[in-house]
Amino acid sequence: MTAGSDEREGNEGNGRGEGNEGDNGQTVRVWLVERGYTNRDLITLVYATPDGERALQKERAAATMGRSEVTAARDVDSGRLGPVDDPETVDRYREEVARTMEGYGPDESI
Repeated sequence: MTAGSDEREGNEGNGRGEGNEGDNGQTVRVWLVERGYTNRDLITLVYATPDGERALQKERAAATMGRSEVTAARDVDSGRLGPVDDPETVDRYREEVARTMEGYGPDESI
């Protein structure tokens, strides 16, 4: 994944460390496909489109996870999404989105 990465909670830019000037106003539903932990005590959440070709990565401090819910899906401006460059990752994200959509409603905690 290239653009759309490294968005930290509380930073409402477009996911590329920029302001909202890259946003185009079109909302896209993305689904949680990956959750990981870093050595900086951060939780990484990756949300992807159903086709697996675009994604948004968010980092949250582990200490804040009890205060804010992680939901199965989010509606985000399409300008905040970056391409997923690796074909295997695209396939994996597509499969994970299908699994998440089958098991959870968009607003359910996951």
